[in-house]
Amino acid sequence: MRRADRLFQIIQILRGARRPLTARELADELERDPRTIYRDMADLVASGVPVRGEAGVGYVLEAGYDLPPLMLTADELEAALLGAQWVMERGDPALVRGARDLLAKLDAVLPGDMRHLTDSSGLLAAGCVRDMVPDTIDMQALRRAIPERRKLAIVYGDEQGRTSERIVWPIHIGYFERVRLIVGWCELRGAFRNFRSDRIIEGNLLSERFAPSLRQLRRAWREQESCPIIPAPR
Repeated sequence: MRRADRLFQIIQILRGARRPLTARELADELERDPRTIYRDMADLVASGVPVRGEAGVGYVLEAGYDLPPLMLTADELEAALLGAQWVMERGDPALVRGARDLLAKLDAVLPGDMRHLTDSSGLLAAGCVRDMVPDTIDMQALRRAIPERRKLAIVYGDEQGRTSERIVWPIHIGYFERVRLIVGWCELRGAFRNFRSDRIIEGNLLSERFAPSLRQLRRAWREQESCPIIPAPR
């Protein structure tokens, strides 16, 4: 969790608490050391957040404190709600938590006249998710490894039950209704390949990094698949 996210989480926890919370309680909630919480509290106070602390009692957030409102249009908000809903139903556990935290943040910072939309929106991420196929690899670790351009060593089983050992340069993770696909350059085949996450028998992220940039690899993959190249936002 990034430090900025942790500070926001502390504010949210204190906002919902009915009694003072100790540094130990906050540390347990956020899975951090109490010394980190002490530093975070000092930073919050220095930035003007009205947190009061008393030794042996705990920390409280003074009543009336609110975060600056987030200015979104109704369409922008519904787009965020729909996306978060889809992720909560189909994402890996870490992404599910991230989607829930996103909704909590939206509810906390939206202007009062827009907060009703978080409950009244009629949009639905449709589809049956009861038959989701479980992953056999740590998808959170893989998502973190892609920007670092780390290679992935896998033992993979195909539809016919045949297994092979591969070294993959992962560039994308595709989220579908029931399964997730890892898109990457396969050293064994010398080409881009798709790998279903549930068919990975064994997977290990390597310290070795591949040389081409993600931009180069993704462009080459899109050209191979005849996918339109969407320009990155500036």
